[in-house]
Amino acid sequence: MHLSIPPTVNYLTGHIDADNVIAKETTLGALEGVFADEVKRAESAQDNIIYRVEMLPAQHAEGELNFGVSHIEPGLIGEEFHMTRGHIHQRKEQAEFYFGSQGEGLLLMQTEQGDVSIEKVFPGSVHHIPGFVAHRLINTGNTRLSALAVWPAIAGHNYDFLKDVGFNVRVLKSSTGYKIVSNDAVD
Repeated sequence: MHLSIPPTVNYLTGHIDADNVIAKETTLGALEGVFADEVKRAESAQDNIIYRVEMLPAQHAEGELNFGVSHIEPGLIGEEFHMTRGHIHQRKEQAEFYFGSQGEGLLLMQTEQGDVSIEKVFPGSVHHIPGFVAHRLINTGNTRLSALAVWPAIAGHNYDFLKDVGFNVRVLKSSTGYKIVSNDAVD
């Protein structure tokens, strides 16, 4: 019998501790077309890291699960908060769970019919993202927002959702924290 030490996660920071962690950084330069104020995005430092993703090595077989953490840095592009690119699953019927770890923000979800729902993300929050729903994390706080995620290995990610359909609302800074506005209301 062999006793092994499994990977660990720090629930306060979302950091995964394992020898085989896969890490990816997404810079502002890679997010063309994501923020409403494209001029402001293009004028800002393109190497600025907006979010990082850590995950255990991907599983691919039917019935397997993947585990990862998204870390979204605080900040604004124009009046819009830092956020992930957002996606719908390649296998659209596949669901996902997010678990708030640190910081504060919002989980923006949108059905294929354009219906929007938004949930507050905070340490300890649990979020079920049903199948056929696009989703994006938005950091509305002053510190890093981290959320753990578990999703089916066969789900895949369709990032083209953004340019094909896009999200119907934006989250902008306001005097009371944030406001949610229709995408049509943003100049």
